[in-house]
Amino acid sequence: MSSERLIYLPLGGAGEIGMNAYVYGYGAPGKERLILVDLGVAFPDMDTTPGVDLIMPDITWLAERADQLEGVFITHAHEDHIGAVAHLYSRLNNVPVYARAFTANIARRKMEEQGHDPEKVVTISPWPDVVKLGPFSISAVPISHSIPESGGLVIDSPAGRVVHTGDFKLDEKPIVGEAFDPDLWAEISKDGVQALICDSTNVFTQHAGRSESDLGDNITQLVAGASGMVAATTFASNVARVKTLAEAGVRAGRSIVLLGRAMNRMIEASIQTGVLTDFPAVVQPEEAGDIPRENLMLIITGSQGERRAASAQLARGKYRGLELKEGDLFLFSSKTIPGNEKGVIWVMNQFSERGVDVVDDSSGLYHVSGHANRPDLERMHDIVKPKILIPMHGEHRHLRQHARLGEEKGIASTIAVNGMMVDLTGDAPKVAEYIDTGRTYLDGSVKIGAMDGIVRDRIRMALNGLVVVTAILDEDDEPLGEPWVDLKGLAETGQSNAALAEVMEEDLNQFLMRAGKKTLKDDDKLEQELKRVARQTAQSEIGKKPEVTVVVSRMR
Repeated sequence: MSSERLIYLPLGGAGEIGMNAYVYGYGAPGKERLILVDLGVAFPDMDTTPGVDLIMPDITWLAERADQLEGVFITHAHEDHIGAVAHLYSRLNNVPVYARAFTANIARRKMEEQGHDPEKVVTISPWPDVVKLGPFSISAVPISHSIPESGGLVIDSPAGRVVHTGDFKLDEKPIVGEAFDPDLWAEISKDGVQALICDSTNVFTQHAGRSESDLGDNITQLVAGASGMVAATTFASNVARVKTLAEAGVRAGRSIVLLGRAMNRMIEASIQTGVLTDFPAVVQPEEAGDIPRENLMLIITGSQGERRAASAQLARGKYRGLELKEGDLFLFSSKTIPGNEKGVIWVMNQFSERGVDVVDDSSGLYHVSGHANRPDLERMHDIVKPKILIPMHGEHRHLRQHARLGEEKGIASTIAVNGMMVDLTGDAPKVAEYIDTGRTYLDGSVKIGAMDGIVRDRIRMALNGLVVVTAILDEDDEPLGEPWVDLKGLAETGQSNAALAEVMEEDLNQFLMRAGKKTLKDDDKLEQELKRVARQTAQSEIGKKPEVTVVVSRMR
């Protein structure tokens, strides 16, 4: 019996939605040759990650084995699959990054922005073309999603064929990009599939997914019935939806304006790579002022309420010389991702206060998902007929429900969350190892670990406020004058109706006057006691125990 094994190890994206990173390996335990599929980001929020710019997988395990890594494959250009590649590339042993043309175009731009050689990104053609790396032969298989040129992966090894779906939907009329081709997927599966690693995002949605082509008439009717200016937002990467919106606007007799850097970048990349060949003509924002408001339609970024995106900018007032007013219409042609509700509702309310009519997708008329619903997942299972099913891309509840679907059909299934290495070699999946996984934060221009304490301290300061205590001691270790405090984020007056700073300074001075020589000579002990007094005073006066920083200066 061979001692070599085929492994699957999620470092991100399994047990959560976002931050996708999946390792495959084949070889003797601990000596496997490896490939990485996707390397994405998640986005921070002010409650749990204040000040953080991006959240990325912790790839320490992979970086420690970078000499075993053969290459990186990116399934598509959504940020949760491609966003961390350039940020973490320096830890990946300079290996090539493989992607289809549109995705490669986006990847090269990201690599250049981070100072890496864009030529490390290799454009690959779809099935039946094959990339051979170590023990693997890998092909990209076209599949429909909410961004052009999504590709599932066929990964062949001596232990059999693995099909990694990536994000997908079964859209046979997708407007932009390739349609789902059931015959093609049957062809790649006909000789047997050892394991299907499958998108789980919409496993709880009971009805079959709808096509992008179903939306055009509904959006056209909405735009045609509007009396003022119309603005619509969607994901910038959803090129098919941007085209659907633009064509609806043109049919309704309106000139189209694209607003937002990401929106323009995606359309530009689509045209450069031949994904888009017949996008309607657009008007530049500076030219839009010469067109009657009722003849304009803006298509803009910011469908998730992002503070700096065009939607939020317009919600605050003018943006690029354009402004929404009473009687205008704003359409959210998108689904709000869980966690983004506050930002989206803020944008809606800001527009409402201006008298703008806001339309969301609660009716289901103006948005379709880019992910396979439960009946679509079952159809994919029936086409591929895998020996093993491993759900991915979902929270734990999604993975559990998807594994249950497989088991109901007699497919050996398991729940594999981040850090769980699964051996795919036999007739059923087996847990091989558990790996420590976590998160890496991009904080400004530096990367920090989630467990480094930096964000934790930031949250504590936000919740409790900050006190800086300064004390000066002379050559004999005696207090030189009274200590003083600086307060940040705390009420100025407490229970005693006196200024909090003055009460705290008095209590600190009383402590210094009573402190023994042993304490006054010991910086650590003195700092500890001054912190204790400051926090006790704050608790007594305002009911808060703030973070306290102590500065002790000694005259020598």
